[in-house]
Amino acid sequence: MPEVSSRSLAMPESGIRRIFELALERPGTTMLAVGEPFATPPIEATRAAIDAWERGDVRYTANGGIAPLRGAIAEKLARENGMTVGLDQIVVTAGGTQALSHAMLLTLAEGDEILVPDPGYTVFSMAPRMIGAVPVRYRLEPERGFAPDAAVIRSLITPRTRAIVVNSPSNPLGVAFDRATLQAIVDLAVENDLWIISDEVYERFTYGVPHVSIATLPGAAERTLTVHSVSKTYALTGGRLGWLVTPPGLAGIMAKIQEATTSCVNTPVQWAGYGALTGSQESVKRAADLYRDRLAVSTRILDERGIPYLPPTGAFYLWVDVSHASGGDVAAWCERFLVTEGVAVAPGSAFGPAGEGWIRICAASDEADLVRGLEALPVPVEVAARAS
Repeated sequence: MPEVSSRSLAMPESGIRRIFELALERPGTTMLAVGEPFATPPIEATRAAIDAWERGDVRYTANGGIAPLRGAIAEKLARENGMTVGLDQIVVTAGGTQALSHAMLLTLAEGDEILVPDPGYTVFSMAPRMIGAVPVRYRLEPERGFAPDAAVIRSLITPRTRAIVVNSPSNPLGVAFDRATLQAIVDLAVENDLWIISDEVYERFTYGVPHVSIATLPGAAERTLTVHSVSKTYALTGGRLGWLVTPPGLAGIMAKIQEATTSCVNTPVQWAGYGALTGSQESVKRAADLYRDRLAVSTRILDERGIPYLPPTGAFYLWVDVSHASGGDVAAWCERFLVTEGVAVAPGSAFGPAGEGWIRICAASDEADLVRGLEALPVPVEVAARAS
């Protein structure tokens, strides 16, 4: 058999996927490792998709997506994000993951460097490697509440640096970054003429802090590519629908990129997205309330048990410190925890070296499962000693 490409061999395996597959081998496992919403999709989305199938609307669409959906996206961006964009700046994609990949295909060449958060979503580092670019991690430190430090980022910029990825609200951290933090990154990008790829797929889930779309900040609009998705907002992870918002003047290039990958997103799911965006939004409010409640229950349990964690302000994740138990190899600890306790959690090291000693727990889960998993976590020795 001929050899496979060196790039495919160099692609790292997902530490989350490994835990997920191990959990599948053990029926009855409490699954807290995967970012799967517990909420119900809006009826407007499912009805719109069914209607499209029933009327036979299953043909190719424009590369960028059907006009009604792009119109609904543009209205949503103006209403909720403060972004005024033309339809030709919106490219409908097969989920936020494809939008990320398209943004990197647009901005990176072989050998270019892209700055990615550490800890950060696994695809931030995987996707650049597929096109021969080099992900360079910028560390997010617990002493700063894992907020990006512009000075650290500046120290990593080289003549090969072309782009920086920012993710707020953050997966895996479960926090939303404030305007000043984001503006400092924009200022760096302007100073060094960098692209910004802003992953905002958890934008509708923030707690006590506002979501800030980077493209609205001074200096950002002409260099920012913004990634959105219906997966988390509308509990449509399997629908695989997202979109990429680009600066003006890139429609022709993006059409070529889309043609070379998927031609277009499947038509019924585009109508599902239209139904979701133009519907009542009551399901989103219910989901936000549900996740807020789940996070409140979770932090109360962690506080009672004396287990350190990062206070959540966005998304639906808990970033929990288990360094007191993991012995410097949290991935191996997660596997043992799965075997001994029947609970699957995501190792922080799957999101980068800075995640060592931490785990990510999805709070968008059944409450009983969440409570069971949190109560199975080991408490620090000093807490256990005080309790005895």
